[in-house]
Amino acid sequence: MVMKIRLAGLAKESVVDGPGLRSVVFAQGCPRRCPGCHNPDALDPDGGQEVDIDEIVSTIVKNPLVKGVTFSGGDPFLQAAGFAALAGKLKDRGLNILTFTGYTWEELLALSERDKNVKKLIELSDIIIDGPFIEAEKDLNLAFRGSRNQRIIDVKKSLESDNIVEMELN
Repeated sequence: MVMKIRLAGLAKESVVDGPGLRSVVFAQGCPRRCPGCHNPDALDPDGGQEVDIDEIVSTIVKNPLVKGVTFSGGDPFLQAAGFAALAGKLKDRGLNILTFTGYTWEELLALSERDKNVKKLIELSDIIIDGPFIEAEKDLNLAFRGSRNQRIIDVKKSLESDNIVEMELN
């Protein structure tokens, strides 16, 4: 079965969207409409284009220097089934996964109780940067995020401890 996700774009190489050299997959669609959104073209869930996840994987793995993949947006959790499938294929190839979301960790955990794909995408993510962009909290000095309310969460440690474990990334 061919699985597709709706993308706003794909950056083959980035050093500003997470630790190390990464590829970035930009999900299409976000309900938050945060004032000052960094990717306003990615908000419309009907925009962008549908892309086969196997095509995305083959594009990313062509560069042996890429060590991780960032899912950004839009919001990847709006297409949790497709992004979970993509994350699984990328992790099978030894890549780490950082997922940005406008949902808070607490909201994701509540959603994961009703949607197994949300749970799977959480579990396949190594790092989640959570929370909506809040213009009043904007800070250009923050690593990998736009506003001070957004947290860099170590997913494995947070799930194991049943508490949010934040990471420092520079």
